[in-house]
Amino acid sequence: MESGIVGGKEVEPHSRPYMVSLQLNNTHVCGGMLIKNNYVLTSAHCVDNIKCSENSMLEVVLGAHNLKKHEIFQQRIKVTKCIKYPSYKQKEYHHDIMLLKLKTKAKINKFVNVIALPEKDKKIPANQKCSIAGWGMKAPNTSASHVLQEVTLKLQFNFECRRIWQKYFYPQHMICTASDGKKAFCQGDSGSPLICNNKPRGIAAYTYLYDCRSPKYPQVYIKISYFFPWIKNIIG
Repeated sequence: MESGIVGGKEVEPHSRPYMVSLQLNNTHVCGGMLIKNNYVLTSAHCVDNIKCSENSMLEVVLGAHNLKKHEIFQQRIKVTKCIKYPSYKQKEYHHDIMLLKLKTKAKINKFVNVIALPEKDKKIPANQKCSIAGWGMKAPNTSASHVLQEVTLKLQFNFECRRIWQKYFYPQHMICTASDGKKAFCQGDSGSPLICNNKPRGIAAYTYLYDCRSPKYPQVYIKISYFFPWIKNIIG
């Protein structure tokens, strides 16, 4: 899945210091967020076809705004371990969540910082406005944007998402947003956090393959709070 924010605007540089670009051979693969100085949270399907080890070319870039520039604030750190949720299966998005262990600790500063996760698994009300950011296409099937873009989306009712996506949507550990036909994340900014009231609530998982802006199909995220006990158990 290529990264892409459609109908968005450029983010104020370094206003999201937790944002991570997961890269393979210096090419952006997915988004993610820094949750500890040596751990990144992202989507498991981002490495479905990538061998993840200390010898792989998998890296994270922190403190970036424009990925095509060698900004002095950027930190590039090697990924040594990909820890997928134990129940995750390839091409199934039910438990599409993963931790990346970094080779060295990130230097925390104004441009690179961790974001706190929601610990309690409570219901998130519909119609709440949330935002998601990423590096990617400004429209479907176009070239990527090298600067970080963001878009504001409205949370959809879980029963609506279940009705439309049926067996692909699980209200217990998923949430979704509705597209107005103009704004969306697109194929799919996978791994990027959905931020509601300054807290990360979801991780971009999947959207409608043929038209990410389709108002008929809500965009789906993994609900972070549901997986908090597993995350805490691994990162301490």
